Amino acid sequence: MKSEIALDTPVPRSLVALLPATPKGAALCRRTACRQLADWGLDSVASEPFHSARLVVAELAANAITHGRVPGRMFELGLALTPTAAGGALLRIEVSDCRGDRYPAPGALPTADSQSGRGLMLIDALADRWGAVPRPPGGKTVWAEIELPAVTSVAHVA
Repeated sequence: MKSEIALDTPVPRSLVALLPATPKGAALCRRTACRQLADWGLDSVASEPFHSARLVVAELAANAITHGRVPGRMFELGLALTPTAAGGALLRIEVSDCRGDRYPAPGALPTADSQSGRGLMLIDALADRWGAVPRPPGGKTVWAEIELPAVTSVAHVA
């Protein structure tokens, strides 16, 4: 059953999912995030931020399974939607992995025929802010924030 909930409700909404650090886990991460964003009504209320968020999740998940993978360990997706004083909302995307020794850093620009190396550039272009923080005991969390415009309501699945 769908009901309308004003975006300025004081209760933030969130999701946390633990996923296998494999290509299938990254695909599940993308689907889980898209489903949650749609459940929050972001796919119809703010379609551009929805598509930006989908791409950011895809890149962070790909990096987690490529550069942050530890065999036999999982990675974690976190999504949080928090109302802002201006009437909009802040979407925070977090992906945590077990490799605290490998932090993302924008490197040299890839050549035109490079097959990889554009993920952080994409995140930098789509997110309003992003960064990485330690996650004890030995991992890291890479996060990105997307500011959503003010809207009157967001659909929420009850």
